[in-house]
Amino acid sequence: MRILLLTHSFNSLSQRLFGVLQALGHTVSVELDIADAVTEEAVEMFKPDVVLAPFLKRRIPETVWAHTVCLVVHPGIPGDRGPSALDWAITRGDAQWGVTVLQAVEDMDAGEVWAWEPCAVRPDATKSSLYRREVTQSSVVAVLRALQRFTPGSLQPTAGFLGSDSNMTAKRPEGLPKGQIILDSDPNKPGHTDTTTLKPGTWNPQMRQHDRRIDWTRDGTDTVLSKIAAADGSPGVLDTLFNHPCRLFDAHPASAQVVAAFSGHEPGTVLVRRGPALLRRTVDGAIWVGHVRQEEDSTPTQPTPTQSPGAGVLKLAATRVFATQAAALPELPVPLMREDHEWDELRYREFGPAGACVGWLDFEFHNGAMSERQCLRLRDALRWVRMRSTQVLVLAGGQEFFSNGIHLHDIEAAQRVAGDSAADASWRNINAMDDVALEVLTLTDRITVAALHGNAGAGGCFLALAADVVWAHAGVVLNPHYKNMGNLYGSEYWTYSRPRRIGEAASRALMQERLPLTAVDAVARGLLDAAFGDGAQDFGEQVLERALALAATHNLPQRLAQKQAQREQDEAHKPLADYRAEELQRMHRNFYGFDPSYHVARHHFVYRKPHAWTPRHLAVHRKIYL
Repeated sequence: MRILLLTHSFNSLSQRLFGVLQALGHTVSVELDIADAVTEEAVEMFKPDVVLAPFLKRRIPETVWAHTVCLVVHPGIPGDRGPSALDWAITRGDAQWGVTVLQAVEDMDAGEVWAWEPCAVRPDATKSSLYRREVTQSSVVAVLRALQRFTPGSLQPTAGFLGSDSNMTAKRPEGLPKGQIILDSDPNKPGHTDTTTLKPGTWNPQMRQHDRRIDWTRDGTDTVLSKIAAADGSPGVLDTLFNHPCRLFDAHPASAQVVAAFSGHEPGTVLVRRGPALLRRTVDGAIWVGHVRQEEDSTPTQPTPTQSPGAGVLKLAATRVFATQAAALPELPVPLMREDHEWDELRYREFGPAGACVGWLDFEFHNGAMSERQCLRLRDALRWVRMRSTQVLVLAGGQEFFSNGIHLHDIEAAQRVAGDSAADASWRNINAMDDVALEVLTLTDRITVAALHGNAGAGGCFLALAADVVWAHAGVVLNPHYKNMGNLYGSEYWTYSRPRRIGEAASRALMQERLPLTAVDAVARGLLDAAFGDGAQDFGEQVLERALALAATHNLPQRLAQKQAQREQDEAHKPLADYRAEELQRMHRNFYGFDPSYHVARHHFVYRKPHAWTPRHLAVHRKIYL
């Protein structure tokens, strides 16, 4: 089929569907939802069989849905309507939710249901995490099922299976009004009649800040974490820190030991700092607040004692936004090797016996962005790991993202710091990223494995490719290029790492495409070594099994000797320092040269500026008119 993806932005779900649909042989083009006239023009140009809308913030115009099948992906069960579906589901504590694919009509989320798929709501999952993992996977299943019901020339779905074959199904009994669905929790039970009817007219309003408000004198830790989790990504929970209005993101529970050490303090008190986070007392415990965003209308022209220079209205590490106050607090660091319940951005563990030991390094950086500070921490962790006697090192990244490269928000904030600039911050950040990649490339006395539990983009992709072996699960999406960010050239030794995997010509071509790759496609192209596992958790378990088997392989000494010899041969042919110097020469032009494209693109990205047009590499229907 010819499928037009109409989406507010080319987000993780849109990219996953783009890759899956292309792999199935469909002709797919993308149009960003900029204006009704633009959508109408795109449909006229592309003449799609189906318009698929995985992520919208506006209604599709009647001039389109009245003549073309338009399927909207809604992150809610059939009958749920409104823009805050996941926010309400998390706030209510629902254990199971779902994704519905429904036909666009005049009213939002009120059209004919073509398919739906349930998904579990992980305990303590944030909204963005739930969206990227369970919701995205269920969306793929539901979309493919919905497309099977398409009949060319008809605006109506064919009769067919619209529910799930799991322990909850959806069905429309004979005589039930159009658009109304019955959810049956056990349809195979004889004589079962315990059903819940959800009518399409039920509208759940957009969740407002008064619904999210935290009462530090009454709300327990679980309630506080749930409220922040339901606002994760956007819009955050409006609150105050150090008497300054801000929005809270990225919260984690404090361990019992930490809580016991500060039991005498009043709820709401900020106690200590760790990495990017501030520890704040609740009525029955404490939480780490990792990131905050200041309120725009309360940001003075000149920084005040309660505002860090460079903070602006960007989402940044809490210890950066409130740098002055954070510096006055005690620091509460933890070692790399520690218990699971003690939160920090980095953690190291070891598995297996001596002589066949696997080291496992997690680096859970918020949204996968790696600031200069975080890069230096990871670099130092890798240097410490060198001293451990292991045969395999797994670079596990984070559960949500492996890495997305340099920290664009942090760089943007540097423009407001006296004596600093975005160009200088970019230069420091990319050099720190290069230091991390260099540590991986030169770790020749053990096998390194990059295990992608989540998506990876730009420099994060090439950090992964610095490892000997790169694994991912099928749900991972890669963006192995830089050019979308203002025509950046890129570094992280990509001109060495990628050609050694897929060759020089294929490497250059992939960089120019600027398109996302599913993990399965990346394996087929030789970029990844394997894709396996059913989701991030199952993948992690299988990674450990494979890594332990690799560490115990009888010919591991020979493999390591071969690895070391190859590195020496490569270094003699062309030193890594030369690759780095050549890449950074091009990056220097991006940062300091006459072309401001990178700085403009970064500014638009971090402030979420509305799109003015759809990039031509996505809107293939417009290429023929160039």
